Amino acid sequence: MIRQRISGLAGAAALVIAAAAPATAARSATVQVTAAQLFAIAEAALAKGDSAMAERAYTALMNDQSTDIRLEARFRLAMLVGKNGNLTRAAILLRQVVDERPGAARARLELAGLLDRMGDKEGAWRQIRAVQAGGLPPAVARVVDRYSEALRAQRPLGGSFEFALAPDSNINRATRSNTLGTVFGDFDIAKEAKAKSGTGLAVDGQAYRRISLGGNDSLLMHVSAFANLYRRKSFNDIAADFAVGPEFSFRRGRLQLEVGTTQRWFGQKPFMRSVRISELLSRSLGGRTMVRLSSSASLVDNQLNDLQDGKVFSGQVSVERALTPTTGIAARVGVDRQSLKDPGYATTGWRAGLTAWHDLGRATLTADIEFGRLHADERLLLFPERRADRYSRLSLGATFRQLQFRGFAPVMRFSLERNRSSIAFYDYRRRRTEVGVVRAF
Repeated sequence: MIRQRISGLAGAAALVIAAAAPATAARSATVQVTAAQLFAIAEAALAKGDSAMAERAYTALMNDQSTDIRLEARFRLAMLVGKNGNLTRAAILLRQVVDERPGAARARLELAGLLDRMGDKEGAWRQIRAVQAGGLPPAVARVVDRYSEALRAQRPLGGSFEFALAPDSNINRATRSNTLGTVFGDFDIAKEAKAKSGTGLAVDGQAYRRISLGGNDSLLMHVSAFANLYRRKSFNDIAADFAVGPEFSFRRGRLQLEVGTTQRWFGQKPFMRSVRISELLSRSLGGRTMVRLSSSASLVDNQLNDLQDGKVFSGQVSVERALTPTTGIAARVGVDRQSLKDPGYATTGWRAGLTAWHDLGRATLTADIEFGRLHADERLLLFPERRADRYSRLSLGATFRQLQFRGFAPVMRFSLERNRSSIAFYDYRRRRTEVGVVRAF
């Protein structure tokens, strides 16, 4: 039997030494290995091209009693597996480092680079802002600025996926009122047209392909889809979207232009299709703030009601700021104009919202509140007054990265939604819970 005594390390380290020592000598040797010596063994293995030995050494060091040693080993292992092409595992390891030590600027920068290579631009910029929110010495801040300006490497192909079980108190966003007020008096609302509750499967995914146009510019094509699926197929809500357009990168920002088309089905039947042109301008202000300006113009074909065909215009401004390396906040305001064939369906509205997030250990907590107003141009002939809505929504969520598996982590969300309307048909309440999995970083 091999007897080994290793100061400050778990038994896994013994396997590293045993693998490196001749079997005959190992039978009678008592080996003491410090963390520094095991790091040296890993470096020597790397110098010889033996990455498997180095990985075993770093894995053993991740069980050391010292937090500093554990984090250093995890960081070096992330660098090693990332260099070998396992970007997902590398990103998970780096995320674990910054979860345990939010001020680890180098780890955040490396994580930002990995996320950027994997196509997660927003996640990469968020890590850069978190670094700068920590307060850096001027020399280090200049390095971070240069790094963020150079953060332009782009993965040519990628995608993401999320699914969740979603109990919902109002899957069709319908009223619970028994009657509908009209110019002819109150009409009874049929049972099948009132609010229905149910538990469905929520699926959301996208895939993209990026083609270089030279320099930091590229042509981006992406397809995305979502589906809320229920046992009663008449309430299934499904949409698919395809878009293509150029991306232009410049100092501290990016401009995306695209043309796209969307098809939506409800109850397994075609419901609405549209074509659009849109733009998104993203720009950093200082090191901790990102501003986004977006707008779009669409032609809409409602396949169930021709009176709701027409043009839709929208615009939004959002500002995101890192308050600390673990806490951030984002504010947004948007306007929407639906110029439809029947003025009774044509509307003008706005919405404003505030989102906050906080990393608590290896969990991320989020909170979002949104409210808005909407007014129709004219009343529909059937109703005594034109439509006027007041909308509000509150959402709370948490992602638990300590339970991640192969790059995915459990997520829970709970939301309350309320739309108060002068027309009972549009007046509803909704509670929704989602329990599922998302990418862990």
